[in-house]
Amino acid sequence: MSAANSDFELRRARLGDEAEVLRLIQALAEYEKLAHEVVATEADLRRTLFGEQPEAECLLAEVDGRCVGMALYFANYSTFRGRAGIHLEDLFVEPAMRGRGIGKGLLAAVARIAVDRGCPRYEWSVLDWNTPSIEFYRALGAVGLDEWTMFRLDEEALAQVAAVAPPISDKSRS
Repeated sequence: MSAANSDFELRRARLGDEAEVLRLIQALAEYEKLAHEVVATEADLRRTLFGEQPEAECLLAEVDGRCVGMALYFANYSTFRGRAGIHLEDLFVEPAMRGRGIGKGLLAAVARIAVDRGCPRYEWSVLDWNTPSIEFYRALGAVGLDEWTMFRLDEEALAQVAAVAPPISDKSRS
């Protein structure tokens, strides 16, 4: 989708956009009923999106110069394919701006980035109750990976598992 035939523009997030990205993350969390879980700060986003070694990237959608949506993504890796792919962490468009092609434009723009980088996969997760998003993704040709179950270790459990890890040698094989 070209921004020329729409009423929005897409651009890469840049240093100074941290407040807008955080605002959109908080709005997404409210929509997902997870606002209590957002602990990210502008400083975190500055470091992880625009620091010396960025850990993620972000596209912003603007209408009349105001940020109304985002796609935040990062590289993942397929051992079976032996290549990096893209994981879309967050796709969000403000509710008042939905139905204008902005979400599809963001999703397609990240797909273009994946194709340009030679990525074999473009993946994301969606909450199982989010029927409008599931239907939107399926209409684009995305398939649910129902045979996979995602797992997560958070803070305390992560620390407990890490505490029993054997040491990792930094010696090179001779």
